[in-house]
Amino acid sequence: MSQRKRAIPASQSKTRRRSQVSLGEDDEDANFSQITSSQVQRARENFTPDQIDRKVAEVVQFILIKDQKKIPIRRADIGKHVIKEYKAIYTEIMNRVCRKFDQVFGLKLVGLNPKNHIYILINKLEPIHGEPVSINPGNPKTGLLFVILSVIFMKGGVIKENLVWNTLKKLRVDPGEKHDEFGDVKKVVTDEFVRQK
Repeated sequence: MSQRKRAIPASQSKTRRRSQVSLGEDDEDANFSQITSSQVQRARENFTPDQIDRKVAEVVQFILIKDQKKIPIRRADIGKHVIKEYKAIYTEIMNRVCRKFDQVFGLKLVGLNPKNHIYILINKLEPIHGEPVSINPGNPKTGLLFVILSVIFMKGGVIKENLVWNTLKKLRVDPGEKHDEFGDVKKVVTDEFVRQK
């Protein structure tokens, strides 16, 4: 017996392709919910605590960059671009990420859309009563300090001095030149910040 393929109109063919493309995101989300507790236990044994800490720092950095660029933070993107082979311990990593945001940055990761798993960062810090709300810090050196401390945090707590200077150069703060706001940047970082620990 010979079987003939039925001709599908072009409009139906396009619809099928679109539905297959949109299923990709849902499939990615479904993969997170289909993980068993035994898979989680095996995954914990496969990764060292340092590897998990590094992955947590990578997720924090990914979310901060997405938030800064005002791009929606989707669980599928986190899984595809950062979590990757750590998918079995996604929940544990995200719990630690939420703790980092809370304890280090004073931010909270909130789910906006439970169906599509879209997240945003919100500020948990309350303004001090009686003081005017200001976007600019009272001391410009505070901003410089936050940049340096963020780099140190993202690199696991210890970095080479060269990385600090390269990061500041990317922000157009050259340690060799006198800055309008900070003055002698090298002196501020090596003397003032180090003295304040």
